[in-house]
Amino acid sequence: MPFLFVTCQNGAETPLKAELARRHPAFRFAYSRPGFVTFKVPEDVRRERHFELRSVFARAWGMSLDKVSGNDGHQLAADFWTALTERFPPDDLAQFTHLHVWERDRQLPGDDGFEPGISPLADEIACLIEDACPLATTPAVNALAAADDRVLDCVIVEPGELWIGTHRVQSPASAWPGGVYEFDVPDNSISRTWLKMEEALRWSGLPVQSGDSCVEIGSAPGGASQALLKRGLRVTGIDPADMDEALRNHPYFRHIRARAKDLKRGTFSGFKWLTVDASVAPKYTLDTVEAIVRHENVRIEGMLLTLKLSDWKIADHIPDFHKRIRSWGYANVRSRQLAFNRREICVAATDLQQPPAD
Repeated sequence: MPFLFVTCQNGAETPLKAELARRHPAFRFAYSRPGFVTFKVPEDVRRERHFELRSVFARAWGMSLDKVSGNDGHQLAADFWTALTERFPPDDLAQFTHLHVWERDRQLPGDDGFEPGISPLADEIACLIEDACPLATTPAVNALAAADDRVLDCVIVEPGELWIGTHRVQSPASAWPGGVYEFDVPDNSISRTWLKMEEALRWSGLPVQSGDSCVEIGSAPGGASQALLKRGLRVTGIDPADMDEALRNHPYFRHIRARAKDLKRGTFSGFKWLTVDASVAPKYTLDTVEAIVRHENVRIEGMLLTLKLSDWKIADHIPDFHKRIRSWGYANVRSRQLAFNRREICVAATDLQQPPAD
């Protein structure tokens, strides 16, 4: 049976395996390290041109072909191409337009300054592989791919252990090297929630436009609001805590110092988008949001909700969370553990139909 590899957040292997056991019962768990898991999959999965892994916790995935090991970087790069040229005829190998090289997460995002992305080791290995490429045209290395592009994958599981695979771009995140969008973080970013919001907007495709109105619940200290304001949105932040000084005098930002549940529901009329990132249980978040979006004078067209997973067992209820949100009139509800999330997921809800009002 062919193997499928999956990279995920360090520590999220358990909910990932439980999710795939439920969604893809024919898969068989094979091997794992923190942030890296493999499965034996049916042959037809490997052959299916448009197969897409349905997973909240999978950051990146592909069909595993081989692995190479050693202590000499130049030899590893040569062995990488040898493994591929032994498997693919030259014309077939030339159809891979991109090469993504990344390292599995070794820490939780935000711990000790760690953030996911292309590490210095991955940069070094990528350069060696690029220099050793035997093809007439070298695949673009760690560049954003386009829809339906074929990508060669190199996952650095250990400094001297490279897993080789392939995938076809089927979603925005599968176009990003290692499933992580590389941001130029502004020097004045208020907090790492700037990263979370920027990634959420790119992954979800939420069609925000300059001049749109957005209400953010749990806005302090203001990193996510900062990202929204940069896109030209008019933002109202709701939080009993202080906002960063950089936002307090922004002409398009308004702060309501309160808890969302203490406000009259009519306060939320006139907003097009709603985002929530509060350190409370998912049920509390969903109860708060439901009371808002079901009000007769409120029409929120799309939402980005951060749901905290204080216990991994909460992940078993994600399908129920989706069902509840769809009952509010949102036809398209998706979740992903973003690269810059911690022990939480982002839920995107769009395509509002006529919602049932209270």
